Amino acid sequence: MDIPVFTSSAATEEMLSALDQAGCMVVTGLLSEQARTSISAELAPHMANASVIEDDDPEAFYPGKTRRTTALLTRSNTIAEQLVPHAMATDVCDRFLLPNGEFGYQLHVTAALEVGPGAREQELHREEDSFQFFPLPRPNLIVASMWAISDFRAENGATLIVPGSHQWPAERVPEAHEIIAAEMPAGSVLFWLGGLLHGAGANTSQDWRYGVILTYSLGWLRQEENQYLDVPAQQIAKLSPKVKKIAGFEMYRALGLYDPSIGA
Repeated sequence: MDIPVFTSSAATEEMLSALDQAGCMVVTGLLSEQARTSISAELAPHMANASVIEDDDPEAFYPGKTRRTTALLTRSNTIAEQLVPHAMATDVCDRFLLPNGEFGYQLHVTAALEVGPGAREQELHREEDSFQFFPLPRPNLIVASMWAISDFRAENGATLIVPGSHQWPAERVPEAHEIIAAEMPAGSVLFWLGGLLHGAGANTSQDWRYGVILTYSLGWLRQEENQYLDVPAQQIAKLSPKVKKIAGFEMYRALGLYDPSIGA
């Protein structure tokens, strides 16, 4: 099975149907050069301060020779107001998350990742692996997106994807020919369902591969990234109501109860 690839002008229903079947898809032309430039500039000081592990531990989940920074709602207004609530992202979340969380979904993880020359291949994993209560294949709990700030090529560590693996039982192990590098030009987005096997590819080039990952989860799950600590009160006040809701700063039924008079 291949990774379905669409242009941004493709019919939404066609794209969502393909995503349902393959568990992944690439959409090209969603992010303008201007937006990519803004994101790079906004995150530049934070990426510069990110530590890069030169002596890689092959047992570690995150490979060495990689820069990573989180708290992107605080660190990039472009990501907060353009990427997080993007219409394509919300279409995907509406289709795959709302049936299991009718009162909404929330931002699960934000991270900017630069995979450097010499980085090894990451262990294949599923975004939903934190929620072991559900046996494989799990119901849709998470959807993920990787926004290409630079070109993604097999040789510079493009995300490795196993199409169809979101429907596999626990004992099913992918064969080598089933693991595909999600190559895509800058400005594209890779979407995948949380049950899909994936991981960063090895970077055998001399380029740094730059992407922004945003994942979304059901509103009744605990977020992997603690937005309540990563986003200070003064920044929350600047977020648009739509972004504030997606980020998880509203109640889900009775979950997330708070006293608005505190801090007022």
